[in-house]
Amino acid sequence: MHRQADDAHPELRAALDHLLAAGGKRIRPTLSLLTGRMLGAPRDRLVILAAAVELLHTATLVHDDLIDGALLRRGNPTMNAQWSPPATVLTGDFVFARAAKLAAETDHLPLMKLFAETLATIVNGELTQLLSARGLTNREDYYKRIHAKTASLLEMTTRAAAMISPVGEAETESMRVYGYNLGMAFQIVDDVLDFTGEQAEVGKPVGSDLLQGLVTLPAIYYAETHPDDPDIICLTSGCYSEHERMERLVHAVRKSDGVKKSLEEARGFIEKALAPLAGMPGGVEHEALASLARYTVSRRS
Repeated sequence: MHRQADDAHPELRAALDHLLAAGGKRIRPTLSLLTGRMLGAPRDRLVILAAAVELLHTATLVHDDLIDGALLRRGNPTMNAQWSPPATVLTGDFVFARAAKLAAETDHLPLMKLFAETLATIVNGELTQLLSARGLTNREDYYKRIHAKTASLLEMTTRAAAMISPVGEAETESMRVYGYNLGMAFQIVDDVLDFTGEQAEVGKPVGSDLLQGLVTLPAIYYAETHPDDPDIICLTSGCYSEHERMERLVHAVRKSDGVKKSLEEARGFIEKALAPLAGMPGGVEHEALASLARYTVSRRS
């Protein structure tokens, strides 16, 4: 991943080094490597794919932080905290391009098509969230948003690793289902942590989604059981910019059973992820993929 900026402007090289040094869980390349090793994928192709999916994820974060006006991610300054918006956009574009270049180096046309379709899904989801999702407490809208935001990339990662492995369509579909359900659970837990976590652990202010008008599953559960709450009525009417009201609503959601119900729903997605995994080859990679799924609903950041 670092080598993708070797022939670029020095500032771009420094920017990519900064982005990669920020760390993160590296769940997407881990999924790629574990899935491919379990299914017998060629090592060189697998490493290229793992780097490609992580760079794609990194590029989406650069643009997300700019759109959200976020100054911190994982406790570190974001690109837009240090650079102008045009420079930040161009940095994200550069990383997108390098991710696509790596995907092409797998020399697998269906994978390249899947890569492009997934990027389109992510961008369409971000645009929908930006233009029409704020203040909505609709479950169907929420599931579509978290698929586009998170699950689509995890779904692509496990499916792509299977695609370059010597297995058939049934195994590829099973790993796609695993990735999809893992991704849905992962984002639901992220949304729970937005209410329950500490800023130092989650790397952003608690309740930041709701303070931007983005209604996630814990708040949806709360809205369903407290439809007459004046702050809920205000939120759905478009006054999510009233900071004091939204802070009060964040505290109400934290004290409600919406958090517990959301975690139960996340566990349901994990059970759906583990079901197709049961039919995959045994071994240390299989065990790691199962452990990773279970870890998703117990993590604190």
